[in-house]
This record gives sequence, structure tokens and C-alpha cells, in this order.
Amino acid sequence: MDHLSNPNPVLEILVGTVFLIVVIFVHGVGIRSISLQFSKSWAHVTSGTSHWRLNLMLAATIAALAILHFAETLIWAVPLYVRQIIPSMRDSYYYVLESYTTLGEGNVSLPDRWRLIGPIIGMSGLFTFGWTGSVLVSIMTDFGKFDRLQAKRERVEEEKAES
Repeated sequence: MDHLSNPNPVLEILVGTVFLIVVIFVHGVGIRSISLQFSKSWAHVTSGTSHWRLNLMLAATIAALAILHFAETLIWAVPLYVRQIIPSMRDSYYYVLESYTTLGEGNVSLPDRWRLIGPIIGMSGLFTFGWTGSVLVSIMTDFGKFDRLQAKRERVEEEKAES
């Protein structure tokens, strides 16, 4: 029983690193899938595409990214609950969300034996949110280019109408 109560930092870091790698892999697969779906949808955008369709495409992409992050946090929360490191699934998920977002204001904490897992969960959130942010910048760049082209087309049409 002594081995269960004494912290083993090597084990904590090893376990945390394995889960970190799994989460980053899942994020990579998810981001690639979401980006591919966005690109396929974007290929059908024309100057006649309505604004509501563009906004719906953006909303669907953001929703998919949010769902991906919720799934990744479950990858952390489920083992913490199943191994009874945190006794309830709700508390486990709450703890992971607090750590993953690096908010850190929660009242749920890991037992001393596993407390090094928290910062590793935070690292996974930093990596994945940074990656998600770069994807959103890329997507919004496409929207910006499209809007500029639309504005140019409208200006040319106005100039033709005036002459």
C-alpha cells in the first residue's frame, strides 16, 4: 500500500507525457479533418454565395473545433475518474477543463501522488489552443480575401453603372 501513497514523479511525468502525446495526436487528426472539410466547402464558395451560408460554414467549423477540444479533455478526464484519482466524473472533467484552459481557479485538486499531471494537462491545452488559433487565423484570412474581392467587384459594378 505504501507504493500508492508515495509520489513517484517519474511515473507521473511518464503517464502525463503518454496522455499528452495521445491528445496532441487526436488534435492533429481532428484539425486535419476539420481543415479538409472547410477546404472542400470553401471550394464551392462563389461571388454569389450568400452571407448566411458563409456564416454557417464558419459557425460549423468553430463548433467542430470546440467539440474536438471537449473530446480531448475527456481523454484526460476519463482515466482520472476510472482510476479514482478524482472520485466523480463531473469533478474530474471540471478539474481537467480548469487545467486545460490554464484557468486554474477550481476547488478540485489532484492527490499529492498525481499533482504533476495538472501542469501537463495545461501544456496540452496550450499546444492545442495555439494550434486551433492558427487554423482560425488561416480560415479568417480566407474570409478576408473573399470580402476584399467582393468589395472590389461591387466597386467595379458601381463604376460601370455610373459611366
